[in-house]
This record gives sequence, structure tokens and C-alpha cells, in this order.
Amino acid sequence: MWYQRFYEQKLESYLQPGKVFVLYGLRRAGKTSLIQKLLSTYNGKYFFGTGEDLRVQEILSSQQATRITSSFSGYDLVVIDEAQYIPNVGLGLKILVDHLPSVRVIASGSSSFDLSNKLGEPLTGRQRIGVLYPLSLLELKQQFGAMEILQQLNELLVFGTFPEVLQLKNNNDKIEYLHTLRDSYLLKDLLMLESIKNAAKLNSLLRLIAFQIGKQVSLNELSKMLELSKHTISRYLDLLEKVFIIKRVEGFSRNLRKEIRKTCRYYFWDNGIRNALINNFNYPEHRDDIGMLWENFIFTERLKRNTYRRHYANYYFWRTYSRQEIDFVEEYGGKLDGYEFKWRPATKKAPKVWLETYPNASFTIVHNENFWDFVT
Repeated sequence: MWYQRFYEQKLESYLQPGKVFVLYGLRRAGKTSLIQKLLSTYNGKYFFGTGEDLRVQEILSSQQATRITSSFSGYDLVVIDEAQYIPNVGLGLKILVDHLPSVRVIASGSSSFDLSNKLGEPLTGRQRIGVLYPLSLLELKQQFGAMEILQQLNELLVFGTFPEVLQLKNNNDKIEYLHTLRDSYLLKDLLMLESIKNAAKLNSLLRLIAFQIGKQVSLNELSKMLELSKHTISRYLDLLEKVFIIKRVEGFSRNLRKEIRKTCRYYFWDNGIRNALINNFNYPEHRDDIGMLWENFIFTERLKRNTYRRHYANYYFWRTYSRQEIDFVEEYGGKLDGYEFKWRPATKKAPKVWLETYPNASFTIVHNENFWDFVT
């Protein structure tokens, strides 16, 4: 079954002569499949190559205009998948679009930190960026309708939304796939591109984070438990965020002394990955962490939705030293919206200090009976 992606009907509109469309995303989220879907109906002449191909690497990293233009002249579209493996790929693509201004280019990769460093400055003004996540509720609802998704909500909470996971009908096959993803693909970019040798420490760090969804993460505590320096822990967390495994959220404060703002919370871009790390694939009714599971799921679905809708907001949590808190604060257009995530419908008033400090802000509880507007 083909799952329709948000970019599918819009991808050609992102392709402009003399420009590079950069498509980032978590490994196995479907970037290559999306590109191949585009190419299957593309009417022009195209080249599809991968950054792991030695000849493609050699040509694009040569910085020789004559060689690059002679290799790619005559194509309407040039696609370079896994572009992060090409040294100085940004300079190579700049030469390509500068000397062949009619060509359209797609550069895709799973490694945000590396692609950004190699593409950012050389392609200033010449690139457009898209991020592809595992399937979103926004995409699934548009294709299948709300009722069918509601019937599968428990599975989505437990096994996540990677396209290949959704194709599998047997839960044991889903678990095996997620374990393979966890062990073989998840950290590939970090281990190869950043020369990090200690995969065991990275996995241990991720497991510790997985048990702290919705809680402030202490670098001191992680440092002691993993016997690593705070600097190393901070660096690992930053890199894990840049390869789309986790997402960091800072505390919100407008310099109110009562508010906590120096700590962070972390979420996983996919629930299945989070559950594979802690090896717990029980359904919600048999879990004691359903609150964390729901919070992680709804938070990331909101961010997917906002990315695809171009709803460019700032994201925070809010907490005071007296332990009044709000799970999620979204700042958009000068307005503050506070959200509390509850698996079951609940009645809860906004914290008093929140209302007193930000009288124009909203407060909403998002639960399993009213979440559609929040995520779609």
C-alpha cells in the first residue's frame, strides 16, 4: 500500500530552475520512496544518484566547473539521495546550479547537522528546505478518514508511524522491524559521520531519555549515571536532535523569578522508536506510562502538522519552582497557547500563576476524544 505524503502533490512546485530542494528527515521515514514516486511520473530527463556512489562523490566534490557541468548537462532534474556522504556537496551543487541555471536539483539526506554544514553557506539564496517525518495523523486522516485512524490509535501509540511499520500486519513483525531500526539504522549517521565510537553509551542515553518524557532532564544526573562528562552528554543530545531522533524543548519564561527556564525536556520523533528503546510494546490498557506515551505522540504530531502547514511557532514547556506546570506552550504571532496532555478526558483549570502572569494566554486540555483539531 502507498501512503500519500504531504509533499507528494506539491513536490514539483518546490522544484525551481537554478534552485536546490533539500529534503531532510529521520532514516526510513520515506524520503527515497517519495522521490521515486515523483520520478515515476516525471516527464523530463532526470538523473538519480546517491551520495554513497563513489563516482557521484568524486564529481560533485571535485569543485571543477567543467567536469560538473559536462556530467550533468542535458538533465532537467538532478536528484542526489544521501547527499551527506559527499564532501563539500554544497559547493558542488552551487557550481551545478550556477553553470546550469535551467536545471532543478533535489538533495536528500537523513543527517540534518551534516547537510546543514555542507549546504547552508554555499547555497544561501539557492535552496528551499523540507522536512519529512514518519507518517503524520494529518496525512493519514486525509487518506483514510478519522474513523479508520481512531480504530488503529492504540497501534499507532505503541508501534509508531514509520511507513514500513504500518505495512506490517503482525505485531511480532513490527517489533522485529523496530528492533532492527534501533540496532542498525538509528545511529548510523552519528557513528559514521561524527566518528562516535561508543554506540552503547548513546543507546543508554536514549533509554534514560525515554523514561523521562514530559520531565525536566538533568545533565548532571545523566553524567553521573553514564559516567560521561556534561559536555559529552550535551554534545550527544545535540547530535541526536540533529538526526531527528529526539526533539528538545526549553522552559518558557518572561524573566519571572518563579519560572524554571534553564532545564529542557526531550521527546522522540516516533513512539515506536521510543518503545523499542525501553522494549515495551504493551497496549495502553496494560501500561503505567500511558501519560508519557500520549504526551510524546501528541506533541510530535502537533509539530509535524505545524511544519507541513507552515505554522512557524516557538515551543516550550512551562513550570514554576512551586511545581505549577503546563506540558506544552506554543508561541505564535505574539500569542501564547498552553496545552495539557491527558490520555483520558479530564477537568483541570489553568494554573493560577499562568493566568496572572499571562492573562491573554489560552489553556486547553488535549485528550483522546478531542485531539483532531490539535493535530490536523
